Amino acid sequence: MAEPTQKQQNKLFRIIKFSISRRFNLHLDKADEDDVVVSIKKNSDFVGANLWTLIFAIFIASIGLNVNSTAVIIGAMLISPLMGPIMGIGLGIGTNDFELVKKGLRNLLIATLISIVASTIYFYITPLHDAQSELLARTTPSIWDVFIAFFGGLAGIVAGTRKEKSNVIPGVAIATALMPPLCTAGFGLATGNFYFFMGAIYLYFINSVFICISTFLIVRFLRFRKKHFEDKNYEKKVSRYILITVIIAVFPSIYLAYGIVDKSIFENNAQKFVNEQFQFKNTQVVNKNFKYSSKGNEIDLLLIGYELPKTAIDSINGQLAKYKLKNTKLEIRQGLNAKQEIDFSQIKASILEDVFKKDSVTQTRNRSISLLDKPIPDIRQELKALYPEMKSYALSNVVLQKMDASANDTLSIMVASFSKKTSLLEQNKLRRWLKSRLQVDSVQVIIK
Repeated sequence: MAEPTQKQQNKLFRIIKFSISRRFNLHLDKADEDDVVVSIKKNSDFVGANLWTLIFAIFIASIGLNVNSTAVIIGAMLISPLMGPIMGIGLGIGTNDFELVKKGLRNLLIATLISIVASTIYFYITPLHDAQSELLARTTPSIWDVFIAFFGGLAGIVAGTRKEKSNVIPGVAIATALMPPLCTAGFGLATGNFYFFMGAIYLYFINSVFICISTFLIVRFLRFRKKHFEDKNYEKKVSRYILITVIIAVFPSIYLAYGIVDKSIFENNAQKFVNEQFQFKNTQVVNKNFKYSSKGNEIDLLLIGYELPKTAIDSINGQLAKYKLKNTKLEIRQGLNAKQEIDFSQIKASILEDVFKKDSVTQTRNRSISLLDKPIPDIRQELKALYPEMKSYALSNVVLQKMDASANDTLSIMVASFSKKTSLLEQNKLRRWLKSRLQVDSVQVIIK
């Protein structure tokens, strides 16, 4: 069989190149540039309906965080119009429109302040003041939050420049999660927890900046027309103002993002170090704490069992460099130094975990006993907020006796009455919420 000629190879290469470039061409199905700009400018405004929508979304998100309901939080993020001014800032920077940048910054600041005030008011008056898991997740940014904000922003601006609008924008609103950090900041102010407030604002700032950066990149990639002025001196002044704005926003975010990345790498390396180096038959790690700091990192471990000799500890210390933990201090507390620090409930949990791994039947039985002994929380206020039409309810944990005596299981049962008939969809929603709130595997809801 004859080999293809150079001409045929070139033709094949051009066909492949054309096919790939066509598939990844963002100019296909691109909306009219003026329409895109008008749409983004309109969404940057926070007056009238947009402002009230934001306030309602903040209260919904605050309730969702308060009762630890993921579904309610997602609903609030879908309603929230916070993406508008952020994309407006990115568009303004990309098109040399300083007026749009100022407008976006002004509206974003107004929206941020209103959101924090509204959430602070809610958390100040609500009778529920416990920090639930959904709220705690918004107090410490991770490297994944940076990636989500950046790629979510790319997806959002690409969808915003299409002729036919899709469900991408709502998906981006959920993924980038601008609303929950602001509500968490309000919780921090209402409860006097400055750590919560700073952590949440930190996450919100990171999300906002990287959405803005991704918007700018796509706007420049699609070659949106830059705004020109008859007065060249004024045009230079505008460009200079925009550059200063970008530097003020981007450089701190890059520094903060670097800190998040460095912290994530340290925690992963530290976790691997502890898991691999502390595998002793008669000594167990019952508590570990990874402390990240610009002055020096620290791994703090609490051990029980036989005391490790100094030679073993020195040997373990020598392995730190292998895990890229060269400048990390290893603090080990054992024996007399550990007595006052031991959390016996934590030790009990660790022992039970080992026992459960060895005997699956015992695991099921102990889990059942644990659930029966577990007190049922008072969720009246939460149910009142989520289901105002509920008149009364009874809630208990029972043992489900199966025909096979060795396979007994536990079940949480709620019997509830409502002032009006509830749909099957509402009943399923209530069951899912109860599973999440009570942290159980199985729930049965009976409507009287």
